[in-house]
Amino acid sequence: MRLVLLGVPGSGKGYQAKLLSERLKIPWISTGDILREEVKKNSGLGKKVEDFMNKGDLVPDHIILEVMKGKIGAPECENGFILDGFPRTLDQAKDLEKLLEDMGEKLDNVVKLDVSEKTIIHRLSGRMICSVCAAAYNINTKPPKAKGKCDLCGGELTSRIDDQKNSIQNRIKIYNEKTKPIEEYYRQMGQLKVVDGENDPASVRDKILKEIQKR
Repeated sequence: MRLVLLGVPGSGKGYQAKLLSERLKIPWISTGDILREEVKKNSGLGKKVEDFMNKGDLVPDHIILEVMKGKIGAPECENGFILDGFPRTLDQAKDLEKLLEDMGEKLDNVVKLDVSEKTIIHRLSGRMICSVCAAAYNINTKPPKAKGKCDLCGGELTSRIDDQKNSIQNRIKIYNEKTKPIEEYYRQMGQLKVVDGENDPASVRDKILKEIQKR
């Protein structure tokens, strides 16, 4: 199964990708997580992308494509993968199609999580991440037992710079301008499936599984 998840930042792509990866037994590839890890390590790649990410802007296509070539072509992706955060532009979608074609493969499904802007802002503005173990919390929907402390390891909870209100609005704007055209691209190819992402995570996961199993 080669699956792409689409949706505005905060639509739940990452959480659903994790649930689907566990159920389908295929790797979850998150470009955001990969790039944030590079920034944290202060690597050459991290230095190139840090400013883009902090502002909520898209990282240039050629950088993302190089990262994805290595990931998709790895042995652990032989039986499939779930892409979260890629492609984000029409050119990236076409590059992905060509990359898979060169490998003798193709996408099986593209799923968009449909979530309102009001819900997106509510989710992202309350998001907190453990600085030690990376466990995720939300002061609005999933608060920690002790304020500012991780339930699992006691680490300090922090907010991502790109989850500040101005950055959230910019990320939504960029999605509508740059990524939304991908939806039409995949729709015309007969691959796009839209799932309501407003419900509880388990229900959303089950809806996705039902959609991707259709022929």
